[in-house]
Amino acid sequence: MDFAFTDDQKAIQALARQIIAARATDERVKQLAGDPAWYDLELWRELARAGLLGVALAEEFGGGGLGMTEITGLCEEAGRCIAPLPLVSTLVLGALPIQEFGSGAQKQVLSEVAAGARFLTAALGERGHVDPARPATAATKAGDGWVLDGMKVCVPDADRAARILVPARTGESSIGVFLVAPDAAGVSLEREITTNGEPQFTMTLAGARGEPLGDPAQGERIVRWIERRACLAQSALQLGISDAALRRTVEYATERKQFDKPIGSFQAYAMRTADAFIDVEAIRSTLYQAVWAVDADHDADRAVEVAKWWACRAGHRVAHSVQHLHGGIGADVEYPIHRFFLWTKATEYALGGASVHLARLGALLAKEEAA
Repeated sequence: MDFAFTDDQKAIQALARQIIAARATDERVKQLAGDPAWYDLELWRELARAGLLGVALAEEFGGGGLGMTEITGLCEEAGRCIAPLPLVSTLVLGALPIQEFGSGAQKQVLSEVAAGARFLTAALGERGHVDPARPATAATKAGDGWVLDGMKVCVPDADRAARILVPARTGESSIGVFLVAPDAAGVSLEREITTNGEPQFTMTLAGARGEPLGDPAQGERIVRWIERRACLAQSALQLGISDAALRRTVEYATERKQFDKPIGSFQAYAMRTADAFIDVEAIRSTLYQAVWAVDADHDADRAVEVAKWWACRAGHRVAHSVQHLHGGIGADVEYPIHRFFLWTKATEYALGGASVHLARLGALLAKEEAA
């Protein structure tokens, strides 16, 4: 069994690193943090010109016809530079499920996504409802269409998305996923700011029309499909963030001196960076094991939960370690390392937190044991 990446996968990730690192400098990221638009749309278009936005889309839509492994590598490189890009929202929450479950007419937007001209997203979160496949939002048949009522929270990129994928109840024990235009009648958006400064939205639906994605009574399968891939993409961001933060800390430790010696030579400092390195590699190995299982269409539930737990728990430990190992300058908002801490926490919250995934993993193991 060969666990190595293919030459094409290595080349795609190397190209992504080259493009993102050249543009998403510390100065550029700091500048964008104060911009209401927040996203680096120039970098987005450059990734589109390089063919990277369509890497997992079919060739008929201008894509590369590849899979989650390649998207994961792209997200890892974005996390490494904490580049503000709508990769997860547009590519994973929107484009991939439309490609997998959408009609021919619905898929026409994918060519524009690959070209960097259209954005997509999904509204999975609700207050008081942890499971996106158990929404309170309801969809009601109205003539030859559907209307939706409810509220979604923490919707990324909602203001610029061409369509938002919205899970909603279609019966007592069934849900559907619907495509909703953010500027449609009955849709209102309220802007929120997350821990790392990313704008997200509370979306209120009051009789808003929605177009079913796939079978409106079989939406749970679609939601689980989206949720699995979105969590892997978020975990890849966490890997890039943690890896880059640790590397910066090691560089700092070789330059910063105390008692005429680099602080990295002190045993306590070296032990903590070693622990952080182990955590980063644990995120990496569990993530790519889960990505492989998803791409190979294996039963990936356990692997995905393990990867998410490591991304949350180990990412949390690494973020606190690099912050502490920088001393006072780690809390200086003019110094870039604090942004890695904020992005780590935002990603951890987006994933749901380590305890949630530990409980889910325990339930999976208990179910397997009972079977």
